[in-house]
Amino acid sequence: MTASSTSPSKLVEYYFTPVSPWTYLGHDRFLAIAAAAGAAVEYKPTDYGKVFPISGGLPLAKRAPQRQAYRLFELKRWAGHLGLPLNPHPKFFPVSADLAARVIVAAERAGHDVAGLMRAIMRALWVEERNVSDAATLIALADAQEIDGRALLAAADSEAVKAAYEAHTEDAIAAQVFGAPTYIYRGEPFWGQDRLDFLERALAAG
Repeated sequence: MTASSTSPSKLVEYYFTPVSPWTYLGHDRFLAIAAAAGAAVEYKPTDYGKVFPISGGLPLAKRAPQRQAYRLFELKRWAGHLGLPLNPHPKFFPVSADLAARVIVAAERAGHDVAGLMRAIMRALWVEERNVSDAATLIALADAQEIDGRALLAAADSEAVKAAYEAHTEDAIAAQVFGAPTYIYRGEPFWGQDRLDFLERALAAG
């Protein structure tokens, strides 16, 4: 369920980048929580290359060694806790998220299953050792979701989709988003898949 298809009393804005392992780890749990609460999800793939310089964040390669090392412990812990496969050192990472993000924007605008496509893209990166910045890979992933991959990639390069991606990024900056994933409900941000319990409580409260 997306914001464009309904006018729900509960709406969660979903800010993310499809190359974030934390977005991958939280994706299905978040969607299950939203569905159980009767909440719609507004997908907002965001260009964190523009968010980080404003918010004080750093791309992974520029973070202190201690932070990089701890990140690996947390990835392994959470993957094990959630029972999800995850390679903490994927072959194609770091990788540009822009094309994959625009593919997701294009899919949402066309009314496709955004949740399933996102899941396929993130699994491709974090489980299947595939390059999600590669057009051919994204076409194959879309085709496997029964979406016309070539048409989706063409749409992803349109000015309308590029403008929508930029608008999502501007919305993220205006909402003071600084990390991925961030879920915003009734103006309250919840940063990280490890804050989903708090989001669930907020949705239950109304």
